[in-house]
Amino acid sequence: MITVEHLANLAISACEATDAPYMLTGALAYNYYAIPRSTKDVDIVVNITEPGTMERIIQVLEPQIIFSPQVQFDTITWGRRHIGRPPEDTGLSVELFELFEDPFVSAQFERRKRFFSQALDREVWLPSAEDIVTQKIRWGRSKDLDDARDVLAVQGPETLDMTYIRNWCATHGTTQRLETILESLPPL
Repeated sequence: MITVEHLANLAISACEATDAPYMLTGALAYNYYAIPRSTKDVDIVVNITEPGTMERIIQVLEPQIIFSPQVQFDTITWGRRHIGRPPEDTGLSVELFELFEDPFVSAQFERRKRFFSQALDREVWLPSAEDIVTQKIRWGRSKDLDDARDVLAVQGPETLDMTYIRNWCATHGTTQRLETILESLPPL
């Protein structure tokens, strides 16, 4: 049976085999910092450092993951994404996002750190907890705001670089969202 963890390992191995700098995002990254939740997709941001990088990653993954020839533009992340699925109808997917020029996205990628993921039983590149909170608040969907709250609650604002988060929220015009979340956190 194919699992989301199996797909994540395949995709990460393909990035590493092609020397493509990457960062695991989405629920699998969120799960590192908060109470784990289930997901049906693997989200990975890839830095396309040279032409053909994404094509090489996809070539390594096929035929275990079949990618649509149509590249999509994601309206939430504002980036190009390549969506692949196992040949079996599992409902699972791999989404490879191309890193793009945006001051926050660039800073988030530069700040990524290598951690050991128990769920994947390997080291992976992940965004920082501060960057997950900032990105989720920036997107502003109900689910994303819940995720930001959960990361803040589990990690504790006192352990995070709140100045960094507040500066980006001010830049994005999302300070009120942050303050609403902070006010909703239960006292310690």
